[in-house]
Amino acid sequence: MDAIVYTSQTGFTAKFARMLGEETRLPVYRLKRALTDLPDGAEIIYLGWLMAGQVKGCRQAAQRFRICAVAAVGMGPAGEQVEEVRKSNRLRQEMPVFTLQGGYAPHKLKFPYNLMMALAKGPLKKKIAEAGDTPETQQMLELMDKGGDRVSREQLQPLLDWYAGRESAE
Repeated sequence: MDAIVYTSQTGFTAKFARMLGEETRLPVYRLKRALTDLPDGAEIIYLGWLMAGQVKGCRQAAQRFRICAVAAVGMGPAGEQVEEVRKSNRLRQEMPVFTLQGGYAPHKLKFPYNLMMALAKGPLKKKIAEAGDTPETQQMLELMDKGGDRVSREQLQPLLDWYAGRESAE
């Protein structure tokens, strides 16, 4: 494995990428820098933020690098929506896909994304409320109302386990 490459909008994906780099001792690159600094075909773990099911930057990274695993960072709970992310991004079935809960920072969103979230907030809140009153739905509603950071090293454990297994097999 050559590097960790990421795209981040509000900083949550960047935090996960740095944590992952510390744990794996792999160099960490923002996608824009990786495109100039890494050779074509480099093996990478790609982390990108989710927008409408799309892992931002993933297609661009795949055109240049050999992606060995994808981590999608969104507002939903870690470990959920894996198959939706796989399907929306046309990722091979054998591609390891991980979903991580980053957070929500409306004050850091660029205008078009902030507007999109403002428009989507009502329907999303209704959908979450319809899912039932659980600690998870309450946490999600609170995140949407107040914003917050859910980045944690514990969420990286499945990805770290995959990486450790891959490295020990080589």
